[in-house]
Amino acid sequence: MAHSLSAKKRARQNLKRRARNRARKAGIREQVKTFQAALAAGDLEKARAELNVAVRRLDRVAAKGTIHKNTAARKRSRLTRRLNAALAAKAAGGNPQTAGA
Repeated sequence: MAHSLSAKKRARQNLKRRARNRARKAGIREQVKTFQAALAAGDLEKARAELNVAVRRLDRVAAKGTIHKNTAARKRSRLTRRLNAALAAKAAGGNPQTAGA
């Protein structure tokens, strides 16, 4: 346990930051799941809207320093590729659920 005042303050700050970071990461996971559910249901317009929300949330969390900006970019790229694969499969007359799996 911390003894000095500054170490105690640092411990309090770390608890708050950890809670904040965990909430931000949980928000990202929740948004990605919503996007994936829309994609799996074949609702590509809803998936596109959910992707936009997910991308905004990823960028905001990366800007705050909770996740690295390259991690956000990688996740954004992978999600976008999945949506584009589903759109391409639909355009080709295939099954959008199996695209990009």
